[in-house]
Amino acid sequence: MQVSVEAGEGLERRMRIDLPAEQVDGEIAKRLQQIARNARLPGFRPGKVPLKILRQRFGEKVEQEVFGDLVQSSFSDAVAQESLRPAGMPRIDPDIDNVAKRYSYTATFEVLPQIQLAPLAGRVVKRPVSEVEDSDFDAMIDRLREQRKTWSPVQRPGVNGDRLTISFTGFVDNEPFEGGSAEGVPLELGSGRMIAGFEEGLVGAAPGDRRTLELQFPEAYQAEHLAGKPVRFEVTVDAVDEPSLPEVDGEFARAFGIENGDVERFRADVRANMQRELKQRIDARIKSGVMDLLLEANAIDLPAVLVKEEIRSLKEQTAQGMRGSNMALPDNLFEDSARRRVALGLIVAEIVREQGIVANADRVRAVVEDLASTYERPQDVIGYYYGDRKRLSSVESLVLEDQVVDWVLGQVSVEDEPLSFERLTAPGPGD
Repeated sequence: MQVSVEAGEGLERRMRIDLPAEQVDGEIAKRLQQIARNARLPGFRPGKVPLKILRQRFGEKVEQEVFGDLVQSSFSDAVAQESLRPAGMPRIDPDIDNVAKRYSYTATFEVLPQIQLAPLAGRVVKRPVSEVEDSDFDAMIDRLREQRKTWSPVQRPGVNGDRLTISFTGFVDNEPFEGGSAEGVPLELGSGRMIAGFEEGLVGAAPGDRRTLELQFPEAYQAEHLAGKPVRFEVTVDAVDEPSLPEVDGEFARAFGIENGDVERFRADVRANMQRELKQRIDARIKSGVMDLLLEANAIDLPAVLVKEEIRSLKEQTAQGMRGSNMALPDNLFEDSARRRVALGLIVAEIVREQGIVANADRVRAVVEDLASTYERPQDVIGYYYGDRKRLSSVESLVLEDQVVDWVLGQVSVEDEPLSFERLTAPGPGD
């Protein structure tokens, strides 16, 4: 087998492989002989069909099969011989001439980049430092009360915090516009659901009142044909309801899963959950900082085939979360995220390889047990992961990432960054 490699643009490689004619012919003859043992053709006894006739009848098909099998085996041998690491499946262009006994092909593919990890000494990663203060705990209890608030109708003007039931029609250039009208819509004043000025314009409106709101759509409004345009809304207030917050008592505790209604246990559970969330947010912030640092320190070329595959994966995940929607999502919407994930995957893998990092079995077990703890039958969930190598490997990958983070933190300077619980746990992009 003769192999020659030519570098294309970027990470592309074109590898020509010439297969020995005697190897191809020998394998074709071998398979024809196997066919001959059981071949049945008119005018011949079973197993007595001449090889020449079998070659005429089955030769082309057998040749294709043999060539395909030899391509697979020879490609693996060739990339090993040339010390290449393909990033994906190759494109195969055959070059066959039966008369000249030439059995060759060109494999075009991308290779994984050679990564020379940058030294990390002197670089800085910030580590959030935070505590759950009493004020944070009180604010969380208030939010939980808000989730369980009830509404009662009132015959008075609405104020911020009240819920109005409204009917409205919107006009642009004195014409009603599509999607600009609705009836019986609940709207909590001060929620910020509507465009600027809408909710403010209804403060003080009582049941039965009608109001005209002269407003303007934001320049960045999602409906481009309305962005920045003046709009008039004719609004009727059908009802006003005021909120009522529940007391933190036994009934309230039972609503959050405390069967015996023990208020102190409820409060302890809430604080424990806040502590758990805080730790998760701190760990996530540190990990994100480490990954940002690795990307900044190690600029690498990315195989287009891996980026394309990651885009496909992200689109599938998004589509699963949008079931029932026929929206076609463009690839460029996911490209930045895909490139980041591919780059980090390659860099982390190189650190694992260079440092000989192996997933710590105790840490893997701890992650599995933590995942299982949220289910009614934790032992069944533990068995679910340890009963399937593929499932367990997904947990091992997470643990390996965490161990890489630990290794990086040992190479850099870590600076504490005091942050409040509220800031650390505030929803961000993707939350």
